[in-house]
Amino acid sequence: MQRSFARRRVLGAVAALGGAALLSPLGGVAQAAGSTSGRWPTRFPLPNGFRPEGITIGPSPYAYLGSIANGDVYRASLATGRGHVISQGLGAEHPVIGLKIDRRERLLFLSGGGSREIRVADVRSGKLLKTFTVGSDGTFVNDVILTPGAAWFTDSFKPQIYRLPLGRHGQPGDEVTTVPLTGDWEQGPSFTGNGIERTPDGGALLLVNTVAGGGGLMRVDPRTGVARSVDIGGTRLPNGDGLLLLGRTLYVVQQQQNAVDVLRLNESGTRGTAIARITDPERFKIPTTAAAWGDRIYLPNARFDVEPTPDTTYDVVAVDQVRR
Repeated sequence: MQRSFARRRVLGAVAALGGAALLSPLGGVAQAAGSTSGRWPTRFPLPNGFRPEGITIGPSPYAYLGSIANGDVYRASLATGRGHVISQGLGAEHPVIGLKIDRRERLLFLSGGGSREIRVADVRSGKLLKTFTVGSDGTFVNDVILTPGAAWFTDSFKPQIYRLPLGRHGQPGDEVTTVPLTGDWEQGPSFTGNGIERTPDGGALLLVNTVAGGGGLMRVDPRTGVARSVDIGGTRLPNGDGLLLLGRTLYVVQQQQNAVDVLRLNESGTRGTAIARITDPERFKIPTTAAAWGDRIYLPNARFDVEPTPDTTYDVVAVDQVRR
């Protein structure tokens, strides 16, 4: 039995979408359902100047967000929207792009972008426990997914991924392995590899490739790095960023399009069918990644369409999961 295998353009102009908050299923358009978590907020602020990119939520109703500005990690209560910085960053040269919390809610695995760093932080103390420098000049460590045996990280500028082994109780190993991407993988001149997830059957990894076929998904064998294009019909993901898999439903954040494309995958992750598109012109301000709790999806607004300043406002918005 195979073991289960449990973003991002930083610059670019925005193509705005008109209308109200919409869920667009195949064959029609309907307004998205309202709050399904009682009085819990569907939108909450982050600190001014924070510059969020990644989000992760564990078994408890708390969101963790990383800062591009200085590498801080902010924790917010989903029940109240209030929060605070739990881990101080190392400064502008050490951002946090993607991040994931482990199931025991003890460790945070952090992608360091252009710093080429992979970091592991203690959730309670906020202290960095381990730091690894990977890749070579031009490397951009972007997103991360946790599986039973490893943490996997994407490199947006290089055709490769990184594997940090995890012990029996989830403790990180002492060495990161580089896995070259081959097969159908097509490396572009700019951001190419982005979000990462697992296939529904746990047999492989799914990666966004913003170049191949006009933008699509790749199914990657984690043992060999061989990538094969996933058949997703006419759907294109040129702005594909964060991935979120719930069962066989895959949410793909298309940040510059201010939209989330929703696909239904087969078990092996070789094919996918578009079932909905989520848009919210009033609240989406270039969302980048997604995390789930209860029956909601939470997305940070990165606001890549504005020049960031210490006073720029940022927030997180919630939408209902697609039920189909």
